[in-house]
Amino acid sequence: MKKAWRFLTRLFLFLFLFQFAYILICKWVNPPITITQIVSVLEGNGLKRDYVSLNEMSPNIKLAVIASEDQLFPVHDGFDVKAIKKAINYNKKHPTKTRGASTISQQVAKNVFLWQGGGYFRKGLEVYFTFMIEKIWGKKRILETYLNIAEMGKGIFGAQAAAKIYFNKDAKNLTQAQAAMIAACLPNPKVFTVKPMCNYVARRYGNIMQQMNHLDGDEEIAAIIK
Repeated sequence: MKKAWRFLTRLFLFLFLFQFAYILICKWVNPPITITQIVSVLEGNGLKRDYVSLNEMSPNIKLAVIASEDQLFPVHDGFDVKAIKKAINYNKKHPTKTRGASTISQQVAKNVFLWQGGGYFRKGLEVYFTFMIEKIWGKKRILETYLNIAEMGKGIFGAQAAAKIYFNKDAKNLTQAQAAMIAACLPNPKVFTVKPMCNYVARRYGNIMQQMNHLDGDEEIAAIIK
């Protein structure tokens, strides 16, 4: 029993140090690959991506994902407590439907370090990694990583790949409308297609543009996207 306990203790220590080192490395280095990207390849969707820095992305795509996914991103500590409570209440009343409340930080934690799907164990790990990247990376690095690893179509990861495939241009040249179209597909990029444009994206991207106009000029958001 003592040998087994020592082995488990050392294994836990090794895993803790390994993941901590990986978090630190990813503050400056883009993840070589993620579990979601591996699954995309195994499912036959391929892997189309092209990492670029935040400075090489249009302010439009930065603002679009904040407007559509997480408008409190600049000010929260990784979690939107009010949105989480609303989602819990909604899911209790609608057992056949599921409403999420993940912030951009939570999505980055899940996509970089974990896997898709639910479960209390994965959610617990997500909380831990979200806390860590908020403390170690900061908002700009979290947003940069999100815009490089988020799936934006079947096998399409990141704003640069999406801009090239959908509009034949670099992410730094995306217009407001084009950025809003990409952001509109994020809730389910395998189903909500940008090209050909599905009804959901066609309906939603106009609303995202309105939200972008509303948020444009916000000092806290401007400090991150410009």
